[in-house]
Amino acid sequence: QAQLAESGGGLVQAGGSLRLSCAASGLSFANYHMGWFRQAPGKERDFVAGISWTADSTYYADSVKGRFTISRDNGKNSVYLQMNSLKPEDTAVYYCARARWGTPITTGTIGYDYWGQGTQVTVSS
Repeated sequence: QAQLAESGGGLVQAGGSLRLSCAASGLSFANYHMGWFRQAPGKERDFVAGISWTADSTYYADSVKGRFTISRDNGKNSVYLQMNSLKPEDTAVYYCARARWGTPITTGTIGYDYWGQGTQVTVSS
């Protein structure tokens, strides 16, 4: 069964850190770009970060630049999101996603074909 499974979410105080993990199983991973998105209640799912399949290129939403770091380990079929200096406005469900084959990293959800179930991140003030 093809799936992406996120973990590492939780409740943290403002200024704190969390590290999200996403493990792929039953689907190709190493040759695909990957992304992280987030969705707050009542809002659209927004791009957070993306990483090329070689890990030599990374992209970030302006709102998280300098605070979040995306990385991957193709040997473990996993992608990570290190989140530092968290703010209450970072509260959302975070999703990892696999980019469609042959497409560049995009900020739109249509560019991704597999999604995890999401992990809740709550930042208290």
